[in-house]
Amino acid sequence: MDRVILVVMRIVMANDHGAVSLKMELKSWLEAQGHLVTNLGVDTEERVDYPDMARAAYAEYEKGGYDFGILLCGTGIGISIAANKLRGIRCALVHDEFTATMAREHNDANFIAMGGRVAYPVPPAKILAAFMNASFAGGRHAERVAKLVELDQGRKA
Repeated sequence: MDRVILVVMRIVMANDHGAVSLKMELKSWLEAQGHLVTNLGVDTEERVDYPDMARAAYAEYEKGGYDFGILLCGTGIGISIAANKLRGIRCALVHDEFTATMAREHNDANFIAMGGRVAYPVPPAKILAAFMNASFAGGRHAERVAKLVELDQGRKA
């Protein structure tokens, strides 16, 4: 009999007030799949600034042991910009299964961002699953990622 081996991932997640519902949806889905989620986000719509949430997720991620991070704000734009200011973070703003897959395969993204106020063409969990099921392709993409890392040198956390 074939055995199915579940690969449990550790994920850090943070959100602002614009993505509380999306955070709850994705967190529930991840936990139902058996993944471990460290939730640094807020659970109410009381105002929180997305740069602070990106920084909190970064600080936790830097402790080690995480497979990737998820950042959520109203559009995903602001929190992804904030995250990409932090050394070592390659956060991709994803909109569908294709962009989620390419973020991992071509850019070796270690964070993804989505928006709680965005109407996605498929359920956001499907987009997240595409990211999680993809892996870095290496090859010519490794050369490009190395150039991204080079650009990132000298940034302060």
